[in-house]
Amino acid sequence: MQKGSPPVSGTLRYRIETESMDTVLTILAVICSIVGIAGCILPFLPGPPLNFIALLLMQWAGTATFSSRFLWIWGAIAVVVTLIDYLLPAWFAKRFGGSKQATTGSTVGLIVGMIFFPPFGLILGAFAGALIGELMHDKENLAKAFRVALSSFVAFVFGTGLKLAASLIMSWYVLRALF
Repeated sequence: MQKGSPPVSGTLRYRIETESMDTVLTILAVICSIVGIAGCILPFLPGPPLNFIALLLMQWAGTATFSSRFLWIWGAIAVVVTLIDYLLPAWFAKRFGGSKQATTGSTVGLIVGMIFFPPFGLILGAFAGALIGELMHDKENLAKAFRVALSSFVAFVFGTGLKLAASLIMSWYVLRALF
């Protein structure tokens, strides 16, 4: 405030501060939404939970008026989809006779592939890691190792697709609230 300017009334100051905070929350919601979509592909970012946080931020900013039921449902979806994504590859690997080495190999391959050969390294790395891990466990059975690697790959694609679908829908709600 400049010297000689009239003082700002308490009500006006409160309204300015509230509008500024609403703007910050809305910007954070958009950032969470974008990072959440990226998190569907990048394994170190929790995609759907970030998109759910974006919904909450829009609600707190007053930019959107979601019902409690809507938020509870999307919160549950974010948790379930995230758990499915983490548990499905291991379950598929075991279901098709895979070992712990195949599951570990899939995870290591996914990370290595992401670092050295993005973005396709994610997919190929998960497959190659599961194949190598299963071959380390059972060197004699190439057909079984390939089947386990393929199941791990299918689980990865399915889990990523679920996360991406949930995150895109939540992002759509964020964008719809903006316009």
